[in-house]
Amino acid sequence: MDFFEIVLIGIGLAMDAFAVSVCKGLSMKKMDWRKAIIISLYFGIFQAVMPVIGYFLGTTFSGFVESVDHWIAFILLAIIGGNMIKDSTDDENEKRNDNIDIKTMLLLAIATSIDALAVGITFAFFETNIGLAISIIGLITFILSIIGVKIGNRFGDKFQNKAELTGGIILIIIGLKILLEHLGIIAF
Repeated sequence: MDFFEIVLIGIGLAMDAFAVSVCKGLSMKKMDWRKAIIISLYFGIFQAVMPVIGYFLGTTFSGFVESVDHWIAFILLAIIGGNMIKDSTDDENEKRNDNIDIKTMLLLAIATSIDALAVGITFAFFETNIGLAISIIGLITFILSIIGVKIGNRFGDKFQNKAELTGGIILIIIGLKILLEHLGIIAF
């Protein structure tokens, strides 16, 4: 696998993290660069670590992982998205879910990087330079996540609770898309 192919894979894998980063930015009253960096580090690190895990699992557990990864991602994103939708209906305009606690960020990072685990398994088959691959994937995800938080924050300042509702819907749609793609119902 060459450099260009790894970059394309990195961009593809980063799209879920980018979308979730937009959602987190939507929830911020004003841009918080410290939170943006923390969010981006979670996503970048998990997008880099999951292919390593997949690489070392190789073919041993590939059938099992591929059979449940879409369900795990769907359930996690649906729960988080549902909570965002519920929070958006609160009458308190000042209550925003820009929470970046460990539990929240771990769930989001795992949900958005499950596909990277499967990609890591394929890296083992193609004798890919795993160090180069995870560096590229992690860096691309980090950069796109920061951009996503900033974009979401700009949009969120204007639309407040509707922004959090939109963010929750987006997370559920991403989870549903992952599920339907893996079940072969839709193809993107």
